[in-house]
Amino acid sequence: MSTAEHDLTRLLTGMRPELRPGRYVFTHADRVPEGVQPVVTVAEDEALTIVCRQAEADAAGLAYDYQAAWITLRVHSALEAVGLTAAVSAVLADADLSCNVVAGFHHDHLFVPHTDGPRAVELLRSLAARAADGVEHH
Repeated sequence: MSTAEHDLTRLLTGMRPELRPGRYVFTHADRVPEGVQPVVTVAEDEALTIVCRQAEADAAGLAYDYQAAWITLRVHSALEAVGLTAAVSAVLADADLSCNVVAGFHHDHLFVPHTDGPRAVELLRSLAARAADGVEHH
């Protein structure tokens, strides 16, 4: 088992963004409906937020308005690491891309507009390359 990374430069240079196949949506319900396998759930006061494949939401009759691409940062980031979310969201915000971040135990996961998934990955790879260049020059 690898140790979670805390160093921001190593987090950025090693993030290895992976665009997962499919289209994902954010929806909500009182409980997870039959046939829906969430990739994320958040228990909120108003309802259970569910992030799942669009086809599953459609089949269950769940409403949504945000269709997302799912990007996983493959670096094993420590939950208490500082700066990764800010750096990633800043580069995407500068490109006018919304980004919903979910921290998992091992990895960070980004949900960006579905049509912009490949562009977001390229922006993140450029960020990683710039961080690596900064390391080489010190």
